Amino acid sequence: MAVRKFNPITPGTRHKVGNTFAEITTDKPEKSLLAPIKKSGGRNSSGHLTMRQRGGGHKRRYRIIDFKRNKDGVPATVVSIEYDPNRTAFIALLQYQDGEKRYIIAPHGLKVGATVQSGAGVTPTVGNAMFLSELPLGAEIHAIEMQPGKGAALARSAGTYAVFTGREGKYGSVRLPSGEFRRILLTCKATVGVASNPDHSLVVSGKAGRSRWLGRRPRVRGVAMNPVDHPMGGGEGRASGGHPRSRNGMPAKGYKTRNPKKDSSKLIISRRKTSNKK
Repeated sequence: MAVRKFNPITPGTRHKVGNTFAEITTDKPEKSLLAPIKKSGGRNSSGHLTMRQRGGGHKRRYRIIDFKRNKDGVPATVVSIEYDPNRTAFIALLQYQDGEKRYIIAPHGLKVGATVQSGAGVTPTVGNAMFLSELPLGAEIHAIEMQPGKGAALARSAGTYAVFTGREGKYGSVRLPSGEFRRILLTCKATVGVASNPDHSLVVSGKAGRSRWLGRRPRVRGVAMNPVDHPMGGGEGRASGGHPRSRNGMPAKGYKTRNPKKDSSKLIISRRKTSNKK
């Protein structure tokens, strides 16, 4: 996968860096795996705005992704690698030997025509989904379950992966993309390899309009508001705004928000490393 730098023939292309989509093999999705998406514009069922900076955007259809990989023991052939407008990673269309088709998050390097499989006893090759109890130490994995059978929840975005570092009792230890070390049950599944589209972080949109295409509306800084609108608003001239905090008063930049009584806290071996040295 690669990115391309555009010639500055317009102001919007002066700094634009786009994806070449060299891995994509088709632009027609599988119709049987599409579902409608209803846009909310950030409003709840009462019509009140509960999420700001949302609205507009191009019409999309949801691609039904198989996060559970529960079709064990049945080989599947990769039919195509496709773009998914709902996520940063690419997706792969699999066709199983019994004729069923499913989408999965495509691992980096997976090619059309390759065979993948899931379940117990499969080899740890790219695209295969297997239990943590059978993974070799040091393996790079993505699309990791947190609860057995619930479906992949961790390391699903473009270019992300976790490293399987060891086993202890009924748990395996995993280093997540954030740097956090966490224990996960060995009966959970994960997919071998790195999530596709690793150069996604290099893309530069080039203009504000591309954010509007994605359904993101402009964001107003808190210091530019009035005191009635934001805790950091008001003041004469360009005031700094005081301590950084959110619109509802929650402190930012270093303030710990995780509930220490959360049940899953006992599964965290070490928290992620942050740049905040306070």
